Amino acid sequence: MSLILGIETSCDETAASVVEDGRRILSNVVASQIDLHAQYGGVFPEIASREHVLKIIPVIEEALKDAGILFRDLAAVAVTHGPGLAGSLLVGVNTAKAIAFANDKPFIGINHLEGHIYANWLESAVETFRRNVSTAENQFPLIALIVSGGHSEIVLMRAHNDYARLGHTLDDAAGEAFDKVARLLGLGFPGGPAIQKAAEAGDPNAFALPRAWLPGTHNFSFSGLKTAALHLVKSFGNAPLPVADIAASFQNAIADVLVEKTLRVAQEHHAAQILLAGGVAANTRLRAQMIARAPVPVLIPPPKLCVDNGAMIASAAWWHFARGEQSGWDLDVVPSLRLQNTDDRGQTAVSKEQ
Repeated sequence: MSLILGIETSCDETAASVVEDGRRILSNVVASQIDLHAQYGGVFPEIASREHVLKIIPVIEEALKDAGILFRDLAAVAVTHGPGLAGSLLVGVNTAKAIAFANDKPFIGINHLEGHIYANWLESAVETFRRNVSTAENQFPLIALIVSGGHSEIVLMRAHNDYARLGHTLDDAAGEAFDKVARLLGLGFPGGPAIQKAAEAGDPNAFALPRAWLPGTHNFSFSGLKTAALHLVKSFGNAPLPVADIAASFQNAIADVLVEKTLRVAQEHHAAQILLAGGVAANTRLRAQMIARAPVPVLIPPPKLCVDNGAMIASAAWWHFARGEQSGWDLDVVPSLRLQNTDDRGQTAVSKEQ
C-alpha cells in the first residue's frame, strides 16, 4: 500500500488529498476562493497566491487528519508545478518540497493537465459510471478531452503516462469563453456553472451561433463564437434580453464542437475509450452529449473531481512513483507547462531515480 499526499495550488483552489495506490481517496480537502474573486469577474493572481499562503498548511493538516495518518506514513509527496499562475504554483511547490525534505520522502512534480486526466482513475470516478477499475485501466488507446478555464486539448493516450497532444485551442479555451459570455450576460463568475444554470430555462436551438470546425486540424477556436454572442446581445439594443435562450444556444455550440471533434479523433485513432477531464467536464450538456453520441465507452469524473483538487495530483503521481520516478529538489514552477508528447520528452522533471 502506497499513500501519496497530493497538493494542488495552480489557480484559486488550495487543495490537498491523500490517495492510496493511485485510486482510493482517503481524504480530499479543497479551500475555494470563488467568493473572493467574484467581485473582480475572474481570478486576481496576487490575491490568489496570498490566500494560498494562508490556507495551505491548514488544508494539508486537515487532509492528513481526515485520512487518519501522519507524515511518516506517506510514501511520497506530489504537487502541481505547472501550468498555472506562477505565484500560486510557488506556494504549493515550496510547501511540498519542505514536507518531503523534512520527512525524507520522495518528491514528485506533476503536470496539472495530467492530474485532470487521472481523476478518471480514482475509484469514485469509475463508480460513477458503474465501471470497475480494471476495465477502465485496460482500455487503450484512448482519447482524453481536457477542457478548463485555460485549456482545451485533445490527447491520445497509448498507455499510462504516454501522451500525444493532437489538438489544442488557438485562442480562447472553452472555460474562458464561458467566463467572458457569462460576464456579457450579467450572470457572474465562474461562467460555466452560471451559464449552465441559466440555460436550463432556455432553448439550445433558439439562435444559430457559429461553430469553428477548422477543417484539417484537431484544434479548437472559440473567439469567433464569443464575438458572435457579443453581436447577438448588442442586436437587442434596449429590448429585453433573452438570457436563457442565449445561454442555452451558446452552451450548445461549445458542447457540439467539443464532442464532434473528439469523436472524429477517437474514430481516426481507433480509440477504445474516451475520457473527459477538467472543470468544463462538469458541464451537464457536454457530459450528456458525449455519452449519447460516442460509439465507445465514456468515462467522466463526478463534478467534484472535475474541478481542481489534490486527489487527481496524487493519483497521477502514483503511476510515476510505481516506476521509481521522482523529481529533483531543483524542480521549478512552469506556468506555461505543456503536456508533452511522450516521444518529445527527453529529460523531464520526473526522472528515474538512480
